[in-house]
Amino acid sequence: MKLPDLSQEIIDRIVEMAWEDRTPFEAIEIQYGLFEKEVIALMRREMKASSFKMWRERVTNRKTKHLYKRDFISGRFKSDNQK
Repeated sequence: MKLPDLSQEIIDRIVEMAWEDRTPFEAIEIQYGLFEKEVIALMRREMKASSFKMWRERVTNRKTKHLYKRDFISGRFKSDNQK
């Protein structure tokens, strides 16, 4: 899969967002234009095999990583100062 050219700073932020349990893949898509399959490919490329495997096991079928699977509107308090 051909991934778009991204700076290391953006790649680091996408990896960070993908690791966060409450950040859905849709948020990454909105901010960076990467679909879930592209995020998975990026994580596979950027991580050690054992770390990638652990991450995939954790996020597979996790309700908080997909907006359509969530049974709540908002995951946590968001300050008015936060973008």
